[in-house]
Amino acid sequence: MEDIGNLLHGFSVVLSWQNFLYMLVGIVLGVIIGVLPGLGGANGVAILLPLTFSMPPTSAIILLSCIYWGALFGGAITSILFNIPGEPWSVATTFDGHPMAQQGKAGEALTAAFTSSFVGALFAVVVITLVAPLVAKFALQFGPAEKFSVFFLAFCSFVGMGKEPPTKTVAAMMIGFALAAVGTDTVTGQLRLTFGFTELLGGFDFLVAVIGLFGIGEILLTMEEGLSFKGKAAGINPAVVLQTWKELPRYWVTSLRSCIIGCWMGITPAGATPASFMSYGIAKRVSKTGHKFGTGEIEGVVAPETAAHAAGTSALLPMLALGVPGSPTAAVLLGGLLIWGLQPGPLLFVEQKDFVWGLIASMYLGNVVGLLVVLTMVPVFAAILRVPFGIIAPIILVICAIGAYTVHNNSFDVVMMLVFGVAGYVLKKCSYPLAPLVLAIVLGDKAEEAFRQSLLISQGSITVFWSNGLVGTIMALGLIALFWPALSNLKGRLLAPAVR
Repeated sequence: MEDIGNLLHGFSVVLSWQNFLYMLVGIVLGVIIGVLPGLGGANGVAILLPLTFSMPPTSAIILLSCIYWGALFGGAITSILFNIPGEPWSVATTFDGHPMAQQGKAGEALTAAFTSSFVGALFAVVVITLVAPLVAKFALQFGPAEKFSVFFLAFCSFVGMGKEPPTKTVAAMMIGFALAAVGTDTVTGQLRLTFGFTELLGGFDFLVAVIGLFGIGEILLTMEEGLSFKGKAAGINPAVVLQTWKELPRYWVTSLRSCIIGCWMGITPAGATPASFMSYGIAKRVSKTGHKFGTGEIEGVVAPETAAHAAGTSALLPMLALGVPGSPTAAVLLGGLLIWGLQPGPLLFVEQKDFVWGLIASMYLGNVVGLLVVLTMVPVFAAILRVPFGIIAPIILVICAIGAYTVHNNSFDVVMMLVFGVAGYVLKKCSYPLAPLVLAIVLGDKAEEAFRQSLLISQGSITVFWSNGLVGTIMALGLIALFWPALSNLKGRLLAPAVR
């Protein structure tokens, strides 16, 4: 009852006209940031953080967090319409979202994505509201070995549960691991595979790689097919929103499962990107229409969007309760808390009730307002498909170049974007999946760091990954996912004589 009273007090804080205005401005800015490839929620929050130093902490956190919610919504727009992920966690959305747009279902895909995003974020906010102390205690159990086990599970899920041949999946993943190894070794400080390029000291930036692989690669493929935009604008009208809403309850099991996966990955913290990939892979394996994933299945949009938003929202919980940021954006917000003179941790819920519960209340209202804003714009977003591709292709190319340049304000990244674009084109022509490659690039260095830290702690003993029930269970799940096809075939052979 005390928590309910605190939450109601938080709503009274948020609903002041000044804070509500900050919330609206933050959401609109966030949607714009999410649409622009390469900028991202973390960068947008970081850029605007200095503007909030003179504001009251509660108003500042509402503005910045709503930029984050808007960026989460906006990342799906270019993913679905142009196969260009606006955010890293939107990569999995392209697998079925873009084919839906090509089939004239852009409105349905966007509505499904925005609604699923709202459901995932709302679930995470409820978790934060109700079980914050318990979840914070659980997060403390995650050391290097536990973090590696989560990454191991994500990798194994792709190999064992993907529809692509495992050999091609592993080959693409190995390329991603090699690219993730470039730069400065975080454990020893030595340089690896930089070949004398100072620009590679920090490695290949994930956003640059994604923009090239998906954005430029898609443009090259479309040019080869005759410079015509495959999307169809027919049937796009506001009624599409209601029609899609009638269909979405059929996927309630997928949504619930994705919410749980997202919250778990956000709190542990693994992040929104692996959450979206894992949720998509599991949905593809267990769905009755899993064999159609990748061709324009609405369930293939629901799963990654729900998980990504649940993870992105729940990542704020360990930041507030423990002072341990669960995502890059949470890390930026943590810096803001310290600048505003607030110390994250359990005492924050006692000493700064207006701040904490005002933030939680803004999560509820911000997601509702964000959903209404983006849904009213669905016809506008989807109508972009009417523009001839010969006109829009150069615009997309310029946006991609600007996005790649703004990552580090370096023209070298634009060159690398083009290189990745050609590589993405070649891989697609050879039928190699890009998703495992992207997953390995974004998680490869983190998985390596966690693996090596675990071995240093255990003095080289591999048994550290089976040293307790938590890490052992996650590793076992990873092995089951990896060998799932073999186990299924073995089960089929054992049952065959019984059927006869």
